[in-house]
Amino acid sequence: MRFFDPHIHMSSRTTDDYESMARAGIRAVIEPAFWLGQPRTNVGSFVDYFSSLIGWERFRASQFGIVHYCTIGLNSKEANDEGLAREVLELLPRYALKEGVVAIGEIGYDEITKAEEFAFQAQLELAVQHDMVVMVHSPHRDKKRGIVRSLDVAAEAGLAMEKLVIDHNNEETIDDTLARGAWAAFTIYPHTKMGSERMCEIVRKYGPERIIVDSSADWGISDPLSVPRTAALMLEKGIDPAWVEKVTWSNAIAAYGQSGQIDVAELERSPTVDQTQLFSENSVLRGQEPRVGAAVPN
Repeated sequence: MRFFDPHIHMSSRTTDDYESMARAGIRAVIEPAFWLGQPRTNVGSFVDYFSSLIGWERFRASQFGIVHYCTIGLNSKEANDEGLAREVLELLPRYALKEGVVAIGEIGYDEITKAEEFAFQAQLELAVQHDMVVMVHSPHRDKKRGIVRSLDVAAEAGLAMEKLVIDHNNEETIDDTLARGAWAAFTIYPHTKMGSERMCEIVRKYGPERIIVDSSADWGISDPLSVPRTAALMLEKGIDPAWVEKVTWSNAIAAYGQSGQIDVAELERSPTVDQTQLFSENSVLRGQEPRVGAAVPN
């Protein structure tokens, strides 16, 4: 099978991860803009970070046969630095309309503060203005209230619900998300979000429509192979292979393909690499022989 992981922070991962992901059948990823683990202190840090998402990281993924897309946004945690947040909000249009950007995100709530809501509303307005998809981060605490509020604010901003992806859902929030017509994404992340066993039961109960599985793998203890591993468990448990394909591949393409940035024909071709290529005179290689041809070596 082939897989699409539509929420993974590859800037935090290694080349070994890319190789393992390619071998496991991951053909494409979306890397949402998020925080670095500690607060940024000036707008220039965001300039360099956004540039890396649409530049170096896209190139790095290609060197392993994986197509890399990203989302651009001010994350909810850093929205609480109100002075810096306003500078970043002014910066966003410069990057949000670049090639390979499939959504505004990940945005939304962390502590559900007024500052977070201001930044959320401003970015929703940008998305509506440019007819863009929005990826919403739901809070770790008070998740249900955060998701209901996210749905309400997005609707008030005039965003079409089919252009709204609510991520980090769980059993308590899926009914709200699906009932409003948004996409319900689930993060397979150890201990804190959603486990593979629980994900299987959700798909068995609700079916595959508008449900998306992702890993959200980042700089913490997380698994960049959780999408293919969850798919394997679903098949083992007798879930219809067509359903598995939808929640781990085609639903992500349907949701984020509304951006016009996803070339489905490219994704369906057998991946190849050319590791003789450079980006700003840099290579992913360190003395290794460049590989040209099949993305996954025999």
